[in-house]
Amino acid sequence: MKKVLLFSLAISLMGCKAQQPKSIEEANVMDYAKTITAEELKEHLYIFASDEFEGRDTGEPGQKLAAEYLKTEYKKLDIPSPLGGDDYFQEVPSSVFTRAEVKDSENVLAFIQGSELPEEILVISSHYDHVGIDEEGNIFNGADDDGSGTVAILEIAEAFKKAQEEGFSPKRSILFLNVTGEEKGLVGSKFYTDNPVFPLANTVANLNIDMIGRIGEGKENSGDYVYLIGSDKLSTELHNLSEEVNARHLNLELDYTYNEENDPNRFYYRSDHYNFAKNDIPIIFYFNGVHEDYHKPTDTADKIEYDLLAKRAQLVFLTAWEVANREERPFVDKPTLTPTASE
Repeated sequence: MKKVLLFSLAISLMGCKAQQPKSIEEANVMDYAKTITAEELKEHLYIFASDEFEGRDTGEPGQKLAAEYLKTEYKKLDIPSPLGGDDYFQEVPSSVFTRAEVKDSENVLAFIQGSELPEEILVISSHYDHVGIDEEGNIFNGADDDGSGTVAILEIAEAFKKAQEEGFSPKRSILFLNVTGEEKGLVGSKFYTDNPVFPLANTVANLNIDMIGRIGEGKENSGDYVYLIGSDKLSTELHNLSEEVNARHLNLELDYTYNEENDPNRFYYRSDHYNFAKNDIPIIFYFNGVHEDYHKPTDTADKIEYDLLAKRAQLVFLTAWEVANREERPFVDKPTLTPTASE
């Protein structure tokens, strides 16, 4: 009887041990990065950038349908909302829009809690709105802008969830933030930073994805590349981390052309990351550059370079993994840059 009890106790202890979280250092991060596939990105985007979504204009039925799509996908992945229960929407009221006749809208939020530093938050963001339908009835599907970034976040979230299910929870928490109203003046991201779900002081970095599905003008003969903007604007450490992750895992060409302070495009000030940067939160903006279909009805899902989209999304995931699991958060060592009065 004594031997049976001892054996039962041993089995019980083994079972308890098996259920304990594993050391994050034991994880093969590339196994999870490779779950981000061109096939799944394409499947999502052909739905998300379809005519059914009517160009996802802020506050309009197509944008509402897009928000519901994101909510449904997060629920399928069993990734909860930080708002609690079935509420994945942060309401963005029409009163915050400076442009007339914009209706109430919503940011879509999902959340994976950290295992060791749950109060520290990494935000991965993209905007899911676009510009809708013109007076002639042309639908602006916005497959690249920013359907590409939106479906990338779904795949990144799935990769983190799979790691969590296998015992490798990130040390820091991760907020997947799909913002509305970018096309109306970065409104959704500003509303979030003005009304944060988690204190901005606890937000360690923002990785923002806006157009990563195409080959931009002047890069037609390039290999696998992505433009990085802002990685060194606030934190030298974040920039170095980004470079190290890419060199270790993917070796994409990281192009900093648009990161130059005198670049006339001023992209650093033109996407949702800037509302985080204004609050001294280190950021990286991932971008493929503009192309002939930018803000035209011809920005459609059939023109996306899905293998390249997958590699870029993998880079964001791998960088996020490193930020979420390092001992220290990225150190801010530079002052915030401010736009000119016209921006």
